[in-house]
Amino acid sequence: MSWLNCPDPVAGNAASCDPIDTIVVPRTSDLGGFSVRRALPSAKRRMIGPFIFFDQMGPAELLVGGGIDVRPHPHIGLATVTYLFEGEMYHRDSLGTEIAIAPGALNWMSAGKGIVHSERERPERLQQKRPLFGLQSWVALPKHLEEGDPSFQHFGTEEQPEFTDKGASVKLIAGELYGHNAPVKTASEMFYADITLEPGAKIPLDAGWEERGLYTVAGQITIAGQSFDPAQLLVFKPGDHLVIENTTPVPARFVVLGGEPMDGRRYIWWNFVSSSKERIEQAKEDWRQGRFDTVPGDAEEFIPLPDRSGP
Repeated sequence: MSWLNCPDPVAGNAASCDPIDTIVVPRTSDLGGFSVRRALPSAKRRMIGPFIFFDQMGPAELLVGGGIDVRPHPHIGLATVTYLFEGEMYHRDSLGTEIAIAPGALNWMSAGKGIVHSERERPERLQQKRPLFGLQSWVALPKHLEEGDPSFQHFGTEEQPEFTDKGASVKLIAGELYGHNAPVKTASEMFYADITLEPGAKIPLDAGWEERGLYTVAGQITIAGQSFDPAQLLVFKPGDHLVIENTTPVPARFVVLGGEPMDGRRYIWWNFVSSSKERIEQAKEDWRQGRFDTVPGDAEEFIPLPDRSGP
């Protein structure tokens, strides 16, 4: 038996004990001044646990006058999860929330039956060059909460569990991992953590979760003898005990994410997620007809319903 507790190798088949099921190389889009890499959904993998959407923003240096300017738009059936490594974004929503998110903090917006929000920058920040680097993901809601009331949670970087051991530093963003629990209230069992390994450090990843993934952010990591560079999403086979190592002379950073499988199939169209195609059609018509709530202080502009399908 392998030390990874995976099936016995098949003679002549080096991949038979590979703990990695899928490797997703994100597709990249240029949004004018910075790039976005989309890892989920992809043709290779639609979801990991409740995670149905996963974007990397930057790293980039935003120029004077340009930057983040996402007009009000709607969501249903999901929670948006925003986490920054560098920079700042200013969140407004139809609940009346107005808050800037800083590096290491967490914005968790649960759309439920419907919410509208915008993501911009404070005017004073536009007058200087500034960095932007972070992650935005969507977590699908379980069926019994898809039509719940929308809500918003924010936790500063100092409010989230952070712990170190032998060169491994972990900040728990959401859920439960390594015996710690994050303060954010999630709709399903999951984990999401920001991890840095110093040169020579290693860390295990528990096999207790059925669906597990890892997204490489900076540096290089090694798993079962395979090395991985930044901007790759690794999806692991269930049941394997994993050890993630940094065998390079510089620090490596990555996030781990996953949880239990969802309670049935999810459909995704633009900013809408649902277990029902009919519910998505209703949301499209509601947005087209102006039936969603507006964002106080940011109600003059909005993103029209697109003529395309997909997220």
